[in-house]
Amino acid sequence: MADLTPLLAFRWSPRAFDPEVELTGDDAASLLEAARWAPSAGNAQPWRFALGHREDETWKRILVNLPEHDQTWARHAAALVVGAHTGGDPERAAYDLGQAVAHLTVQASALDLHVHQLTRFDRAGLATELDLAPGIRPLVVAAVGRLGDPYALPAELRARETALRRRRPLAALLLR
Repeated sequence: MADLTPLLAFRWSPRAFDPEVELTGDDAASLLEAARWAPSAGNAQPWRFALGHREDETWKRILVNLPEHDQTWARHAAALVVGAHTGGDPERAAYDLGQAVAHLTVQASALDLHVHQLTRFDRAGLATELDLAPGIRPLVVAAVGRLGDPYALPAELRARETALRRRRPLAALLLR
């Protein structure tokens, strides 16, 4: 494998989060600051975030809009972050939001935190629960926290959590 920073090489998306660990204010600020400095087309910065800390009202409103099978593990995350985008060009705004969430994810690795991103959730319900203005479109929910015990997960999730991590070979990703 090519030389790769450990922040990327050892990044992964766990489902086992430590239910006792809280996200500090400094860590939350650092994650959002990393997202803020992500590149965007024309410096539009079309991303918006909602941050809920475990058991606060925002966190609860986010959690109830996740599918039940994801709620079983996401409820242990220290924080849930909604990534939304604005702007007239939704494809470009979604791409830019992806950059911001990627920066947040790498910063999480630097802080010994982990992020698991979810894109299947009730977008309309979440927009209503968070009273989002028209034109602000939620695209991703990121569960953030410290690693927990994978053996605390239900059996089917435990098997996925403890399986070897696989990536496609680089050659399979290149267009010919």
